[in-house]
Amino acid sequence: MLSLSPRASVILKIVLKSMYKRVKIIVAAVSLCLLALVVTGAALDQQATREAPYRQLAVYTEVLSRIKSDYVEDPNLANVTLGAINGLLESIDPFASYLSASQYKEYLKHRDTPRAGVGLILSKKYGYLGVVGAVPGSAAAQAGLSTGDMIESINGVSSRDMPLAYADLLLHGEAGSTVDASVLTVRHPEPRKITLTRAMVTYPPVTHRMLDQQIGYIRAESLLAGGATQVAGALAELRKQSPNGIVLDLRRCATGSPEEGLMLANLFVDKGLLGYLQGQRVPRKDFQADPAKSVSKLPLVLITNRGTAAGGEIAAAALLERQRAEVVGERTYGDAAQRQAVKLEDGGAILLSVAKYYSPNGKAIQDTGVSPTHALIEAAEPPAEAGEEAPPEPAEPAPPSTEDKLLRKALEVLTEKIRKAAA
Repeated sequence: MLSLSPRASVILKIVLKSMYKRVKIIVAAVSLCLLALVVTGAALDQQATREAPYRQLAVYTEVLSRIKSDYVEDPNLANVTLGAINGLLESIDPFASYLSASQYKEYLKHRDTPRAGVGLILSKKYGYLGVVGAVPGSAAAQAGLSTGDMIESINGVSSRDMPLAYADLLLHGEAGSTVDASVLTVRHPEPRKITLTRAMVTYPPVTHRMLDQQIGYIRAESLLAGGATQVAGALAELRKQSPNGIVLDLRRCATGSPEEGLMLANLFVDKGLLGYLQGQRVPRKDFQADPAKSVSKLPLVLITNRGTAAGGEIAAAALLERQRAEVVGERTYGDAAQRQAVKLEDGGAILLSVAKYYSPNGKAIQDTGVSPTHALIEAAEPPAEAGEEAPPEPAEPAPPSTEDKLLRKALEVLTEKIRKAAA
């Protein structure tokens, strides 16, 4: 081992101490540099984030300028701008609308006044009006309109870039009056003209009956105020006949509030999260099951199709993800949001989704819909001859038939659940 003289040891200690101080200074300097870089980077990133919309706006302005200067003919810039606004809204929210000042005044005038209509539930699709669903028994349903059909024009006015709220104004009016529309349907791929007679739309009540093998069947085609209470009443009636399980049919259930959908789910779930509401400026609001409102623990299967929307699909998402029910059928439409009118400086307004409803697992229902555990496409009706109208809806819904393949599959799934529960 190397031995040092006392003097050498002192010198070595001094050198080491000096080196240690220098290392500390270097480390501190490097740390300060790194901190400065992080702070500067964050500031630049925030500035870039703030400036990003304005850069996009500059692109829009340049495109508009090029259209004005280089297009084959002098464009109608008002129409160009309107198309751009509606395209922007549709790209983020198929249920959004831009209303001019005059349209917004008309909207406010009739917003809270019940008026006769044709029973259409609409969204935007490829710039035109797409049919979410038609209220059973309404003029639209009797004309054969259903989910996925397109409305090309209303009373001669093209639906291209037409605000949803304005289309709603055109479709409503005095009872007994008519509205002309050009439509494209699955049954008639070529545009055809139809005339619909406005009437006060009545929504079908919840119905129930017993099927074979002691299976209770409940059908809800609407979840307006009181809809969940009607389902609770149907469950109470079916319990008197000692069912082994329940099939809840939510096909074409496209009307009704999110609150009713949550109440419907609560009938079958006694604890846990049913879903939540959240938006950029809307704080998260959780919806928990209330044990006092749960009324059934029977094995449960739901039926949905592409016309299931709003409250119906909120209930389906909750029951599926709480593992309370299996779902048979098609993916639901995707319409579950809180909307409000945002007034603009020119007197107009945009009707916009400000918050979305999420499933218990955090899926935005409006973005994804609800995918069934047993996917099955509902059989389409056979094509009709040219000029043929769909038969009117019966006053009372026909009993479900086992030829209905979605119902048949639901019964198979439910029978297996009952067998497992018994075992």
